[in-house]
Amino acid sequence: MRSTAPTSSRGGGRAVPAPDRFVVAGETRPRLAAKARLRWDRTGERYMLLYPERGLVLNATAADVVRLCTGELTVSAIVEQLAAKYASQPRADVEQEVLTFLSRLSDRGLITHPDE
Repeated sequence: MRSTAPTSSRGGGRAVPAPDRFVVAGETRPRLAAKARLRWDRTGERYMLLYPERGLVLNATAADVVRLCTGELTVSAIVEQLAAKYASQPRADVEQEVLTFLSRLSDRGLITHPDE
């Protein structure tokens, strides 16, 4: 049976567990990793999450999530704020999308716990 743990290609191409990953849950207090910066690209008129040698283009909703990753709010509080802002969307959908997005950021080592 194969492991479903996230991997990275460090170590000459062989798969190893991603070292910065953590499980995103309701009481987790995510913060943006020191290596990552949220920036507004004036030329492209879009938000970007920049990190060494790479970048992610973010839509407005994703940028809202990243802005709330200060290490002060729990994931549940982030979901509550976004569910209020996007009241036309079912709360369960907002929660699922936030958890999925934060898990992907965690897989890339772009968010951390405040204790780290």
